Amino acid sequence: MSLPRVLCFHLILMLSAFTGAADGYYWSRWNKCIHGSRDFSDMVFVDNYIFNKDVYIQFNSTVGEYVGYTAHGVYNADLWNKDTNILQQERAEVDRYCKHNAELYQSAIADKTVPPKVKLSSVTQAGGRHPAVLMCSAYRFYPHGIKVSWMRDGAVVKTDVTSTEEMPNGDWYYQIHSHLEYTPKSGEKISCAVDHAGLTKPIIIDWDPSLPESERNKIAIGAS
Repeated sequence: MSLPRVLCFHLILMLSAFTGAADGYYWSRWNKCIHGSRDFSDMVFVDNYIFNKDVYIQFNSTVGEYVGYTAHGVYNADLWNKDTNILQQERAEVDRYCKHNAELYQSAIADKTVPPKVKLSSVTQAGGRHPAVLMCSAYRFYPHGIKVSWMRDGAVVKTDVTSTEEMPNGDWYYQIHSHLEYTPKSGEKISCAVDHAGLTKPIIIDWDPSLPESERNKIAIGAS
């Protein structure tokens, strides 16, 4: 289940800038668009009128009219609800403002994919049940959903595998690292498989301890 996506627009007016008062009053208006589905069928528009951090009037598209939360808010909400032009304008914001901007956001950001760069290397680890550890690392991919798995002679390995969560780099990209503890056997083939939305097919890298590390890295990056 995906988390709700929120688009916000904030308009803030500090009244002390006009009155010259040392301790000012703050009026703000926050517009929010909330949806969880990709087709925006559940889009909700919320328009909050706020005075000193307290919401005193709110329009919610699921309600379809203004609701006041203070005496002043109730008074103005009643007035605005009697104005059909104002209500029609607010109700239309679901399509005009929310869905329009959500479509732009989804096409520009949410639907974009960047395939991972993958590196397979041998690492040292204190303790452990096996003498050898391989690390399969996927870097600079977007979005964060990714699958990293291990194979030994073509069979998927379920035991002795530990993986990190997808970790954000802070620049829209992500990275993940998976470790396989194993006891080397002569002639066996160990592979790391990485699947991601940005790939047309999974990246599969075979471990070859006879190659220098720089060569193994070139193979991993070239395969993506």
